[in-house]
Amino acid sequence: MVSVAALLTVLVAATLLGSVAVVRRLHRPARRWRDRLRSRFVLGVPWGSLLVIVVVLAVYLFVQGGITDFDDPVTIPFRTWSYFYPLGMVTASFAHAGPSHLIGNLAGTIVVAPLAEYAWGHYPTDGNAAADAAAGRAGSLYRNPRVRAFVCFPLAVIAVGLATSLFALGPVIGFSGVVFAFAGFAIVHYPIVTIVATLGIQGAILRLYSALQNPIYVYTAQPSPPSAPSWAGIAIQGHALGLFIGFVLGIVLLERRGRRPDPLRLWLAVLLFGFAKGLWAIYWFGGENTYLLYQGPGVVVVAVLALVVTLAITASERPAVPRRLAKAVPGSAPGAFETDGDRAIDRPLELARADDGWPGNDRLERVRELAGGTRDRAADGGSLAALSRKQVAVLAVIGVLALLAGVAVPANFLVVEDASATTDTAVRIEDYTVEYVEGVPNGLVSGVGIEAIESDEGLESSGVIVASERRQVWLEAVSAQRLSVTGEETVYVGGAGWREAVHVERTGWEPVGNDTVYQVWLRPNGEERRLAHESNDSRAEARIAGRNVTVGSDGGEFVLSVTADGTEPATTAIPAANETATAGGLTFERENETVYAAADGTRVAIASEETYNGY
Repeated sequence: MVSVAALLTVLVAATLLGSVAVVRRLHRPARRWRDRLRSRFVLGVPWGSLLVIVVVLAVYLFVQGGITDFDDPVTIPFRTWSYFYPLGMVTASFAHAGPSHLIGNLAGTIVVAPLAEYAWGHYPTDGNAAADAAAGRAGSLYRNPRVRAFVCFPLAVIAVGLATSLFALGPVIGFSGVVFAFAGFAIVHYPIVTIVATLGIQGAILRLYSALQNPIYVYTAQPSPPSAPSWAGIAIQGHALGLFIGFVLGIVLLERRGRRPDPLRLWLAVLLFGFAKGLWAIYWFGGENTYLLYQGPGVVVVAVLALVVTLAITASERPAVPRRLAKAVPGSAPGAFETDGDRAIDRPLELARADDGWPGNDRLERVRELAGGTRDRAADGGSLAALSRKQVAVLAVIGVLALLAGVAVPANFLVVEDASATTDTAVRIEDYTVEYVEGVPNGLVSGVGIEAIESDEGLESSGVIVASERRQVWLEAVSAQRLSVTGEETVYVGGAGWREAVHVERTGWEPVGNDTVYQVWLRPNGEERRLAHESNDSRAEARIAGRNVTVGSDGGEFVLSVTADGTEPATTAIPAANETATAGGLTFERENETVYAAADGTRVAIASEETYNGY
């Protein structure tokens, strides 16, 4: 019998396809979409984008082991840990942290990669054909549509991916830097189309995927482990780096083809994209699980950069320095900015200019700017005053890109000085060390804090630590706080084509009115579990018959210690379910998850077993 969920899945797909069919009949453009696509793509298909998507999927499935466990791929060895770990640098931009990360980036790629490929085109319309012919076979291959589709575009994407890995700040992972490069390249060519695609169509694709996968989604409210805010999980520097790589490549192509978009549309698209994609979320780490968000400065940065990018593409070729001020610039001669030749050029252009609505006015204005820029540069003889407004803005964009890339270089030269185990119970798998520790300096951020705002002294880590000196890896894979909520976690280590799992389990007892006493166990696959950590003893607030009861852990066993004034402590193990034990004149009874102490007809709760995820 067909399930309701399956019927709803079919209904969702049929409704969407029916809507597309009806709108297709209603919408009759002057030029068919198929013809538009065939004019830019071989057979009307963005082959380069499809090939890139296949590569990203292949990395997830076969390199990260997603084909073995789609929900838990191996991620640790495929991050940008250091320049001294080439595997991470090469694979990080094409690997992903999990299925949601992968699906999100693929949705973005589906939306913006074809736009970028369409702007570039399989059929070359830029450059000088004679120059390419003079270049010989290389020029001929470059202009071959199939080579451009199946070789040039994918290779360009791989090059951008390597750049976003090499200049990423911190151990990042994911294709999002390249997706932002696609978006930056597409925005400068098609501002409105790109912003509609990224802010609307991408969300629709993700919602459609979710609806087809789970037509009826059931959510059950339950406690969740402490986690960082959403904006603290975004690789802002990597996204901005990719975006500006896209901007620079887009500017180069526009200049090569002599085109420029509408300034208002471009500025609005860049501004909205920056706000919607969280580029304003400049943050840093504080102590005691706190995060610092500089959203005010972030908003200012996005607004300024939107203006700079717009000027770099649409500003005029006139001098950036006003003529009156330029006379004071060394190297500029008096009268160099106003000549009879200037008037001889300007007057015919003014006479040729028609009403504002005439489409030829844009071309005349472009001629005026080129002529004005040329003569100004000639007059200035290469001085600073010779820079045009557009050139200054372009230099600013390149400067921002250089800054975004440069900040990552020192951090990526850092190495893990000591990845050896600090405890005898650590798990060793190949070159990895997996252990549970508390209160150790954070190997990722300690020593690089902003001391004027927040000291680095509180930047300590507690939890499951994965380290590898050969791979320059140091990672708090599972925090102690998270483990206290979930109770058990699994950490995967490995490399290209192999993976090993280490299971982590926490058990504990909570004395009435005091801190929990807990144990942490590590169990590699196929081996016995080993005790990795025991917390300090904790005394229950309840006092019975003049005696105190302390819960502790001794060699992997939870014990109850009874003390009274002037007597030696008496100890017994916590009894099993529905069993009893005695120590120091008290009788301990365990009912379900609670231990009671009884004496002289008085019975009080002493401790309860720790629960996880609300159960």
